[in-house]
Amino acid sequence: MKDLSGKAAIAGVFESPRRDAPRVHPFALQMECILGALDDAGLTLKDVDGLCAASGDWAEGGGTMDVVELAEYIGIAPTYVNSTDVGGCSYILQAGQAAAAIATGLAEVVVISYAACPRWWPLNTPSFDPFVFPAGPGQYEIPYAPTLISTYGLFARRHMDLYGTTPEQLAQVAVTFRNHAMRNPDARLRKPITVDDVLASPMIASPLHRLDCCVVTDGGGAIVMTSRERARDLKKPPVHLVGYGAAVARTQNSQIPDDLTTPAALSGPRAFAMAGVTPDEIDVAQIYDAFTITPMLALEDLGFCGRGESGAFVADGNLTLGGILPTNTDGGGLSSNHPGKRGIFTLIESVRQLRGEGPGVQVPDARLALAHGLGGTFCSAATAILAR
Repeated sequence: MKDLSGKAAIAGVFESPRRDAPRVHPFALQMECILGALDDAGLTLKDVDGLCAASGDWAEGGGTMDVVELAEYIGIAPTYVNSTDVGGCSYILQAGQAAAAIATGLAEVVVISYAACPRWWPLNTPSFDPFVFPAGPGQYEIPYAPTLISTYGLFARRHMDLYGTTPEQLAQVAVTFRNHAMRNPDARLRKPITVDDVLASPMIASPLHRLDCCVVTDGGGAIVMTSRERARDLKKPPVHLVGYGAAVARTQNSQIPDDLTTPAALSGPRAFAMAGVTPDEIDVAQIYDAFTITPMLALEDLGFCGRGESGAFVADGNLTLGGILPTNTDGGGLSSNHPGKRGIFTLIESVRQLRGEGPGVQVPDARLALAHGLGGTFCSAATAILAR
């Protein structure tokens, strides 16, 4: 893995500013994002020979042929394709695999993209379909019809019972990321909130209130990756992928470890080892935040704080601009955007921070960024470390 460190670079990024795209087909958003990222890199579709897009992103019943249809739609015939889908972290995982493809000569310019329009176009959620998981561990849970939010509520409640985490500490996550979103002109929610506001919002799945939950938006994004050598001659300063790790664990809640360890405890150390750095060297982080409990577990598993200490870590202001780990500087999924899967946006904002192009909050002189995502209910994880 160390041989791959720094061999590939992100040369272009683009995030759609749309948060509502009524009657816009997700493929059209894909095209907008891909062309935007290529323009950012100073490249065109003719340069692209690799395409990554997770399956099932665009319509109910989507399958593994979606990446083929997308290639047809945008008019390319790539030699390298990747439709690996492990949930919201798929695009970070694909970035690591694209780096390997570039380093071994399977592709020279790879586009990784995502778009969805859940505000009007239905998302596919097979994890809770009894016809998909009729047996195995799921047989003990699926008959009770768990929802995504109720599952995350169970994680939050368990963390509170084990470690004394408080609703106020959970709420501080939402407040911190909203403060960052206030300076991002494209963020969905920009009105300031307080801890009391979060606690006063309707309870959705105890202990998670409405403001503990991510926004639901349309939107999309794309990145362009190429070799270190080619990136040097392109339009924007390259951001190198120096560390990468991925891991999968389980699909059902009944199989989680007693201490709430997630696959980030595997993906994080792998990424740090490949990069040859430690958590205290990271200048800025973008961590998946579908709910306020989500980044808290990641902070522990990635080594930024000890087991059960994330509540105090957040409450002490460590995730703010000026804190030891400014996190989700665009406002994250809790305030900026969340079209269903958010891994691509952690990469985009990491690149913007390292370039000094943050749309809102900008960390001064950031040199190392961490992008981390998860899939399902902490079923999978992928971590990338980027350097300018």
